[in-house]
Amino acid sequence: MSDYFYIHKKNPQQRLIKRISEILSCGGVIVYPTDSSYALGCLPGNKDAIERICRIRNLTAKHHFTLMCRNIKEISRYAWINNVQFKIIKRMTPGPYTFILKATKEVPSRVIHQKSKTIGIRIPDCNVVLNILDNISMALITTSLIMPEEHEPMHDPLEIKEKIGNVVDAILDSGPIPGSVTTMIDLTSDTPVVLRKGLGDFSNF
Repeated sequence: MSDYFYIHKKNPQQRLIKRISEILSCGGVIVYPTDSSYALGCLPGNKDAIERICRIRNLTAKHHFTLMCRNIKEISRYAWINNVQFKIIKRMTPGPYTFILKATKEVPSRVIHQKSKTIGIRIPDCNVVLNILDNISMALITTSLIMPEEHEPMHDPLEIKEKIGNVVDAILDSGPIPGSVTTMIDLTSDTPVVLRKGLGDFSNF
């Protein structure tokens, strides 16, 4: 059974942030709150943890994984960004947006979209996530917690514990989250394309 922690969404307890960082560093898979829904996460270099996430969600190579990043400087380590893309991301972050960009060699091949060689990138508006990222000093591989038979992310941490508490290493509970998806914007071409309509204003695209 996984460790279960109650964490403050606005002012997360640093002892819990440190503990979660230790679990991640040991190859763990966590469930954690974001500004859009609960999500699964692990460190980029841990192949076993990535495969565990794939099994939990029954994901194929066509799935677009996302990297949670602290800032645009960190994004540039994992994705190629030109001036136009930089301005768009700067204007819209932090927030509930996933940007599709061409991946660099820093991204593990298992989480790169095999056909387009792209990766999803986020800078979330969530203190819990940002504190974790500061503590681990790298991006976090993530995907929304949507079970194989469902279409929307899970929002109740107690239900999450009941369903998958035996296959993850830790669950961070900051209370129920409405459980919606982010707006996904493809920035790989000259004209941005909204691939998925979710949270956040996307009227400029």
